[in-house]
Amino acid sequence: MEPASHPKPTTSLKGPACLAIALGVVVVLLIALPAYRWFFLISMGIGLAVAGILFLWHRLRPIEEKDLENKRPLGLG
Repeated sequence: MEPASHPKPTTSLKGPACLAIALGVVVVLLIALPAYRWFFLISMGIGLAVAGILFLWHRLRPIEEKDLENKRPLGLG
């Protein structure tokens, strides 16, 4: 006997609809769970701090041509 082939589950939601659902879930969790608020605020603070540090690092130390590895070792293109 051959194994039964099960269709893969698919969703019709794509792009902005998924983003809206994700934001809705976050808002519901922020309202419903007080501990989640602290976790969210601390996580956002850490994320913004890391983003700011990386932004300043790359602003003050831009990547130069000599820092890049040879992407075309055969000289094609």
